[in-house]
Amino acid sequence: MSFSYDFPPYRPPSEAFSMLLRVTRGCPWNKCTFCSMYKMIRFERRKVDEIKRDIDTAYSIYGKAIPRVFIGDSNSLIIKTKDFQDVLLYLYKKFPNLERVTSYARAKTLFKKPIDELKILRKAGLTRLHIGLETGDAELLAEIKKGATPKEMIEGVKKAKQAGFETSVYLLLGIGGNEKWQSHAKGSAYVLNKMDPDFIRVRTLIPQPYSPIYDQMEKGEFVLASPETVLKEEYMIIERLNVHSLYLSDHVSNYLSVEGKLPEDKKRMLSSIKEVLDRLKEDEELKRNFEMKRYLRNL
Repeated sequence: MSFSYDFPPYRPPSEAFSMLLRVTRGCPWNKCTFCSMYKMIRFERRKVDEIKRDIDTAYSIYGKAIPRVFIGDSNSLIIKTKDFQDVLLYLYKKFPNLERVTSYARAKTLFKKPIDELKILRKAGLTRLHIGLETGDAELLAEIKKGATPKEMIEGVKKAKQAGFETSVYLLLGIGGNEKWQSHAKGSAYVLNKMDPDFIRVRTLIPQPYSPIYDQMEKGEFVLASPETVLKEEYMIIERLNVHSLYLSDHVSNYLSVEGKLPEDKKRMLSSIKEVLDRLKEDEELKRNFEMKRYLRNL
């Protein structure tokens, strides 16, 4: 048997120990200014038979004792629902011990997809969706070319929850730069409150080569938010959140690991940010360590 296998090139950190299965290649949108992923990949939907061969190959390597699977690339729900259902049913047939099957999903796709089709995919075994919000501010969403409005973001996530999915929503700290951090914080808190997702996962913007915002930064058209600004922004967001979500800082880009269950841990989370903000006023070593974060590449 051939052991060729088409691995997705990207996956969330929380899926580090999941088996990876590629259903699409690339990103059907691929216009977000902050994103450097999939730039060299032409988007395509893989054939169901091709995907099933990868499942067979994975089975020959791992056996049936696989507990978790992450499905890539960037927006698997864009394929035909019947095809995705077929893939999921075959996946569970081969791996009957599966506990979790997750995928990236664009909020705009969720917004447009009929609720009955989402329920079909949930029933077939897709359990959790990773959804990029980045910001809830309407002006910033347009600037970063996210391709969705705050209303579409909210309705897309609410529809996914209605269909029975766990929702993991990503927030991009610093995307407003030093200039628009307050509107980013206020808009994001508002949208997250309307969504009330299962998970809120934060990332901090560190522009990467091959992303439009990196080129804007190099030309002086975008001023990267300072560590202090990012922490003040995060403080404002958490302070305004009224959700029942697990808030996670599970990425190397973040200046501070702020995690907890909301609303129960809000006071402790805010206190930890304030403590670091106070330290930043005098702690030169901490300033240097935070400054080094701004030059991370290949995230």
